[in-house]
Amino acid sequence: MSLPPALPLGPDGYPAAGGVERRPAGAAESARANRGWWDAAAPAYLAEHGADLGDVDFLWCPEGLREADAHLLGDVAGRRVLEIGCGSAPCARWLRRAGADVVAVDLSAGMLARAAELNRSTGVAVPLLQADAGALPLAEASFDVVCSAFGGLPFVADVEGALAEAARVLRPGGRFAASVNHPFRWPLPDSPDPDDLRVVSSYFDRRPYVETDGGGRAVYVEHHRTVGDWVRAVVGAGLVLDDLVEPEWTPGRTQEWGQWSPARGALVPGTLIVVAHRR
Repeated sequence: MSLPPALPLGPDGYPAAGGVERRPAGAAESARANRGWWDAAAPAYLAEHGADLGDVDFLWCPEGLREADAHLLGDVAGRRVLEIGCGSAPCARWLRRAGADVVAVDLSAGMLARAAELNRSTGVAVPLLQADAGALPLAEASFDVVCSAFGGLPFVADVEGALAEAARVLRPGGRFAASVNHPFRWPLPDSPDPDDLRVVSSYFDRRPYVETDGGGRAVYVEHHRTVGDWVRAVVGAGLVLDDLVEPEWTPGRTQEWGQWSPARGALVPGTLIVVAHRR
């Protein structure tokens, strides 16, 4: 796993953005930008959120829903599971401890390097694979479960292709579940304060959110889809939609995460979890 040249960092430790745009961004530009961003941001991101994510835990979303309580994947013991967008791989290690045979995939070498360190320190080792969600170097029908907890899907331009890849590697009847930013968050300000809740852009504006460097080159890309877009993409990939989960804020949880907060979470959804299976 090789790291590209590091991006310049801001005072918060995250890559510094020279500008922000809403504009088209294709598959190659999105992949290049997001790989570089996550490689550079991995230390700051894990310093900020690592304690909440845990080293061997499966957190679906900032609202605090965990797989130990949600059971969206069913009984994983003895099942072969693929995690897409694993980051530092706490979910994959939780699945391994639950008895699953797991492979963890991520685009970022920086994140996978931290995942390898945690494999060693926790003693819960899972195979790590660097790959794009839209081109999985894995055999067809080789997994019983494919999951992604705020993993690669919001960052890929061709989500239909990525979902088709997830369906391809699933065995017939295999389960798919993925959490993403709730589409409803896009027209609202990126603030945890409920007093800031107001519509500032169109829900139907599907242009990606793009951060750029001083030369206008994309360094971070996130793609917006409506709820209907997600449903059509899942069904179009040959999956059968079983559920759309909009987690409510976990009682007693005080952790804020960007715009996600207890006060805002009591009013509007911040996460959408798609649950489906292969025909």
